[in-house]
Amino acid sequence: MSNATDEIDAATVEVVRNYLTSAATEMQRTLIRTAYNTIIYEILDFGISLYDRDRNLIADSPGLALFLGANDYALEKVVEHVGEENMNPGDVILMNYPYWSSTHTLDVGVFAPIFREGPEVPREENELIGYAATRAHWLDLGAKDEGYVLDSTDVHQEGMIFPGTKVHKGGEPDEEILDLIRFNSRIPDKVLGDLNAQIAAIRTGKERLQELHGKYGGDTVERCIERIQDHGERTARDAVRDLPDGTWSAVDYADGTTGDGIRIEVEVTIDGEEFHVDFSGSSDQVDEPLNIPRGMTETVCKLCFKSLTTPEETSNAGQYAPLSLHAPEGNLFNASYPAPTFTIWTGIVSVDVVFKALAKAMPERIPASSGGDLNDVMLFGEDPDTGRQFVEANNDAVGWGATDEHDGANAIMHITETMVQNIPVEVFENKAPISFDELSLRQDSGGAGEQRGGLGLRRDFRIEHPVGALSIIQKTREPGWGIDGGEPGDKNGIVLDLHDDADERVDVLVDNTDLYDDDELWVGMFRGTFHEGELISNRTGGGGGYGDPYDRDPEAVREDVIDGYVSREAAREEYGVAITADGDIDREETDRLRSESGS
Repeated sequence: MSNATDEIDAATVEVVRNYLTSAATEMQRTLIRTAYNTIIYEILDFGISLYDRDRNLIADSPGLALFLGANDYALEKVVEHVGEENMNPGDVILMNYPYWSSTHTLDVGVFAPIFREGPEVPREENELIGYAATRAHWLDLGAKDEGYVLDSTDVHQEGMIFPGTKVHKGGEPDEEILDLIRFNSRIPDKVLGDLNAQIAAIRTGKERLQELHGKYGGDTVERCIERIQDHGERTARDAVRDLPDGTWSAVDYADGTTGDGIRIEVEVTIDGEEFHVDFSGSSDQVDEPLNIPRGMTETVCKLCFKSLTTPEETSNAGQYAPLSLHAPEGNLFNASYPAPTFTIWTGIVSVDVVFKALAKAMPERIPASSGGDLNDVMLFGEDPDTGRQFVEANNDAVGWGATDEHDGANAIMHITETMVQNIPVEVFENKAPISFDELSLRQDSGGAGEQRGGLGLRRDFRIEHPVGALSIIQKTREPGWGIDGGEPGDKNGIVLDLHDDADERVDVLVDNTDLYDDDELWVGMFRGTFHEGELISNRTGGGGGYGDPYDRDPEAVREDVIDGYVSREAAREEYGVAITADGDIDREETDRLRSESGS
């Protein structure tokens, strides 16, 4: 850390810091207002970042958490591949090569160098002052299947690849590259529309950084950025020193597609002001599209680390200086070519595994497990009104884990999704030939505890016209976890209500019907064609409980029953609280139940 910036007054530093944050926010607004697809402008499936000329993060904008850290890693690979000396004013660079871009092929990164002047000034007369990055989910780019590829065995089945390709050169679009995109997508107008939206957001960030340098001068801006980075590092190191030293590990499993489960093992070490995460105990990379590029593994670690150290502050590179990672090449969490990476849900599951390890050291600071997944149902096919191809996806919320102070939140997006939303019912019904029969909280899905886990939800898709559909969830077999005697929440799953010929149309990759007592077809990953009148019911998992359920205040249990969060049967069996048909507590029976349990 440097002391060379002490002469910069604090007011100027704060003005520059907030200017950078505002620039990233304006980039976000530009992207939302100009994007073509709901997955961007409704769901907010994107990540936006600004960097200084040394490629240090200086500002980002809320979006998908796993994209923000991914941009950090991908920018280094972009510069390595293209060469800084080959970047010119007005260039825009496309990257979706998973092992460099950090995510799968449809999470497309768009990057641009920022020079002090515009593309009208030659490179040799123009100073490089930073970089802008946008990453957004495109809905189709030449993969073998529409939507998500669930059964790929190598990356070349997962779509067209751009390793760091100039789509604009010197401010002018490269029509040959645009034609490659156009002719390799099933929905080219929407894909190119989203590309242009990302470029518009990039342009906004470039203009704002240029304005800032023009107003204050490059030397002042750079010294302010150094001061911001130094403060971020000092704050993070101070926070790590306040955490207990030691090493803790945890294991969990993603479903996979073979029924064997995929091992996720994490070891976390805190030593003074250093924080280290080790994934080497996890499975080797697999011949299923569930491998994680190293860049995404880094951002999983950054997300967990930041939540413990600087959760209230806007991000900058200095905040991550105490963090290190080990994931050997060829490991599930450092996939190497040509390993398939399309369904990156193992990265989502792994966040709760990191927290599970940390909960052993600091249960007072870590919540119990969430529902642990991103429950995504994707629909695709031919629009019956227009005859054009469509692809629509929706993410649904899970229950969050309880803490030692409060119940878990009901039906909130998984922590990896941060600001991500689901598509409003009215919009989804307008975009796809479906209707929704039900959208409700799942009674009894939250894990029992002195503090109750949050509830998952149920969303029923009724098919109005033949469509293709798929699900990608990866946490239907292994339950989450509670803390200090709390129970896990209910598992995730999809219930299918189909016609008699379903076996010929629907490929169920994970069938967990045996986990339940009823006759419902409860599944995990599936892909198929669905007919009019059939039902896809998304059931998301609940959060884990905290503390012994029999220590929960009977009045809190009664309120849960009245609110419909907990059934009368579960109140009696899990909490030892007898609730009458009128909604009152049967004190005598409750005392008996709890005394028999020893509570």
